[in-house]
Amino acid sequence: MLLSGHYLAATAIALLLTLVSYLLLTGPQRKLVYNRAVPWLKLTERGQPSSSSKTPPRSVSPEKKPPSNVPPPSQYKDIFPPWRRDALSSAVASPTSTGKGSLPGAMTEATDSSFRMGLLPFTTDYRTCTAPASTYTPMGIALTEVAALGDFPDYAELSGVPLPAPYQDFKIESALPRPYRPFRWAYHQTMSLTKMETDWWLELEQEYVKSIRDRKELFATRGKMMLDYLPGSELACKELMEMALQFLCARYPHYFSLTYSHDKGYVFHNGILHNETVVKDMHPLHVLLENVPEDFGIMLRNPDDGHYYLRAGVLCSSLGWTLGSKLGMQLKEIHGPIPDYKEKMEFSMDRYFAKLPTARPIQRGSWGLEVDKPLFMPPGDPHEAYRDIQLPASQLPLSRVHLRVDWQTLRRLPLSGSIIFNFKAL
Repeated sequence: MLLSGHYLAATAIALLLTLVSYLLLTGPQRKLVYNRAVPWLKLTERGQPSSSSKTPPRSVSPEKKPPSNVPPPSQYKDIFPPWRRDALSSAVASPTSTGKGSLPGAMTEATDSSFRMGLLPFTTDYRTCTAPASTYTPMGIALTEVAALGDFPDYAELSGVPLPAPYQDFKIESALPRPYRPFRWAYHQTMSLTKMETDWWLELEQEYVKSIRDRKELFATRGKMMLDYLPGSELACKELMEMALQFLCARYPHYFSLTYSHDKGYVFHNGILHNETVVKDMHPLHVLLENVPEDFGIMLRNPDDGHYYLRAGVLCSSLGWTLGSKLGMQLKEIHGPIPDYKEKMEFSMDRYFAKLPTARPIQRGSWGLEVDKPLFMPPGDPHEAYRDIQLPASQLPLSRVHLRVDWQTLRRLPLSGSIIFNFKAL
């Protein structure tokens, strides 16, 4: 009995010393001892079955997932935005449209093969296409159907985004911009994406007259640095301009109106500036420059690769970059200077642009602190130096420091399928 007790005690001490010795070994040493001591055991570490030619080894750390920002399983060339062809018939019959009143023939949705083969080339003006019945926008709409819609069709019906409610009590002389505050406790900037408030897509305030004047003067000196367009953007420019004017007429009917005559076509009447614009006599982006104090960037889908490129715009409020420096670039190239964009945002942004429906526009706010109130600051501008230095309070009084908010929206146009990025600097 005593011998048995001594044997058990010795065995326990031996096992304890063995365990302590094993724990003192490094990882590779433990693995070597383990493999030599128990060659008969057909289990790997963590109790997982050993692998064979028919059973691939399981991950030792299943909780560690690969990064989400990996290339998509399919080419963006094969991904098209959601279509809204069901809205064509009611839109073409709109009383505001100058279309033919009905769709040509008995046109139906194109087959997949005919649609892909007939996509409008990237740099082609839709008005010069020689086969409009078999040429399509990325929205699955034939160019003959675009022609049937005419000028100023019912974009609310086409897009699924309703026109704004009339702002009857609005007075431009006393209107203040809404106090956008796109930051949260504890003082960190967020993406703050929300569904767009359709009544506030284009907001006017008491600085309207001055803003239009400043933007026109800026264009007179800067030209294509702030307003330009590339071949292939013609339909998107026209579409954006018509949607913007329709919005202003619906939101502020006591200030804006559209009339039509056979000799002039559509005329936009601006009751704030007390002038009128014959729409057909001016490029659509110049119509916007003359009447809408907002910045617009037009992103077109390239049928060759399915990615989106900046092809036109009017941008008067950019700081540290210009339209001229970004025009023609792909989405990822535009955001190249942004830290971690490629690793953390590129895939998500490309996917979002590829699938954004026309009926789901979004809005967000971007903010920063600026010295004074620069409207337009191209790269190399002397004012840009303030961003690289920290001035003492004696040289930079608080009265010169201003909160700048860029209120931004993103939406897809229903005919061209282009994506419009617009923002207002406040």
